[in-house]
Amino acid sequence: MQQKKIEITKQGIDALCAELKKLQETDRPVVLEKLHKARSMGDLSENSAYTTAREEQSMLEGRISEINYILKNASVLSTNTNNLIVSVGSKIKVDIVGNLDTVEIVGEYEADPMNKRLSSTSPIAQALLGKKVGDIIDITVPSGKIIYTIKEIYS
Repeated sequence: MQQKKIEITKQGIDALCAELKKLQETDRPVVLEKLHKARSMGDLSENSAYTTAREEQSMLEGRISEINYILKNASVLSTNTNNLIVSVGSKIKVDIVGNLDTVEIVGEYEADPMNKRLSSTSPIAQALLGKKVGDIIDITVPSGKIIYTIKEIYS
């Protein structure tokens, strides 16, 4: 069975590579030192420092594995640099019923709706992709219809 490619922007790849480097070169040695110190305290069955260090190591190694998986299966999304149409990687200033807001369209693994980073597969991003400044888009979301007017596109 072939693995599904994970769509991600170049910036997302760079951020994951930086995080992986930090986890492997900075965080892992610290956790291993904590584990070594906790082991030297004696009986491991009643050693909370050891249990805590093992849990921290498990979370760290899990994140390292996850990043390696993403990087191995990543498909870098091409971005449009001419800022004439909305594409993955675009930041878009939009008017939403009289309120100006800025959103960015990113790959699925980079999405962070609370920080206005929308997955390219989300309904709002899908409605915005391919549009240009001045376009008015009527988007149906779970809470109803929202009208977006694109005011500016930039990278």
